Amino acid sequence: MTNTSFDTKIVHHKADQSLVPNSKSTPIYQTSAFTFKDLDHLESYYEGNSPYLYTRERNPNTDELAGTVAELEETPAGVASSSGMSAILAGILAVAKPGDHIVAAEDVYGGSHKLITKELPTFGIDVTMVSFSNLEEVSEAITDQTKLLYTESISNPFLRVEDLEGLVALARKKNVKTMVDNTFATPYLLQPYTRGVDLVVHSGTKYIGGHSDVTCGVLVGNEDLVQAATQKVVTFGANLSPFEAWLTQRGAKTLGLRMKKQSHNAKQVATALGDHDSVRTVYYPEKVSERGNGAIVTIELDDSIDIEAFFRSLGWVKIAPTLAGVETTVSYPVRTSHRALSNAEREKIGINDYVIRLSIGIEDHEDIIEQLKEAITDSEK
Repeated sequence: MTNTSFDTKIVHHKADQSLVPNSKSTPIYQTSAFTFKDLDHLESYYEGNSPYLYTRERNPNTDELAGTVAELEETPAGVASSSGMSAILAGILAVAKPGDHIVAAEDVYGGSHKLITKELPTFGIDVTMVSFSNLEEVSEAITDQTKLLYTESISNPFLRVEDLEGLVALARKKNVKTMVDNTFATPYLLQPYTRGVDLVVHSGTKYIGGHSDVTCGVLVGNEDLVQAATQKVVTFGANLSPFEAWLTQRGAKTLGLRMKKQSHNAKQVATALGDHDSVRTVYYPEKVSERGNGAIVTIELDDSIDIEAFFRSLGWVKIAPTLAGVETTVSYPVRTSHRALSNAEREKIGINDYVIRLSIGIEDHEDIIEQLKEAITDSEK
C-alpha cells in the first residue's frame, strides 16, 4: 500500500488472516499459545515456516499493531510492547550495552528522564543529559563510548520541535545511532525515520490508541535494531496483550481524523490564551508540518493566579496525569509527569508551579476556550 495516503493506510492495514480468513475486522487472538497437529508441524515453527508459538513471543494482534505503526512511519519493522516505557527501554538496550554511553535531551518526559538517569546506570550504561537545542553541546557530550542520542520530536512539556536533520547529521558524523520519541507528533505530523532517525518510539497509550483505555508502546525503525529490541521485549516479558493490541489498532484507525481536529482546536486555544492578561506564556509550535502543529498546548499562568483554585474551577475539563484522549484534559507537570525530577532539574528546563500542560480534545474549540478562560478568571486573586 505504498502509494496510498495516510488515512487509507491506517484503515486498511491488516494482519495475516490466514488463521481465520474473510473477517472484516481482525479477530482477537486471546490465547496464550498456539497448537500443532504433530511434531513435524511444531518443528516447522523453529524452522521459520510457522509464525506463532506463544503469545509472549508473537501474536497476530500485536503483529498487526506493530505493522500499522511501522507502515505509517515508513519503517521496515516494528514491535509492540506493554507500555511506552518498555518500548523505550527495549530500544535503548538494542543499541547500548554495559560500558556504553548515551546522550539524552534534558527536556524529555519525566518518566523517560527517570528511566535514563536512574535505571540505565544499573545496566552499566553511562548517561549524559544536555540541552538538544544546542547541537554543539550535544556534540561535546559525545565520547568514544557513546552509542546513542535520545530525544523527543516534540518535547514534553514545552513543545520544543527537535532539529531532526541536524541531529541525524551529527550522529552520522560521530557514528552513533539516534532514537526519537514521536508520541506528541505521531506519524500524522512527523515521520522521523524518513529523516534518517534509526529508531522511533511511541507511547501507544496516547494518540495511537487515542481513547484512554489501553497502555501500550510501539518501537519501529531499522530492521536489525528492531529485531534486537524485539528479543528484549520477549525475554523481559514486556509483551503487549492481544486484547490491548486489538483495542489500540481499533483506535488507530481514526488517528488522522482525531489529530486533524485536535491540532485545529489546539491552535485556536493557543491563540485565544495568548491574549489573556493572566497567561504569562503560551508554548505552541509554529510549524511542525503541513498537517498541523499538534494537540498539546502548554501555558505558564501569571503568579497572581491561585493554582489550587484554577484546578478546582475546570468544570468539565478533567485533571489527568496523561494526555491524548478525545477529551480535553489538564495536567500539572510539577506533581505528575515531572514529579520525579528534583527542583533544580525542573528549574533548569523551566518547569515551575505555574506551568500547565493542556491536552486538547475533539470538543468544539470555542467551548474549550470558554471553560479554560472561566477557570483562569475564577482563580485570579
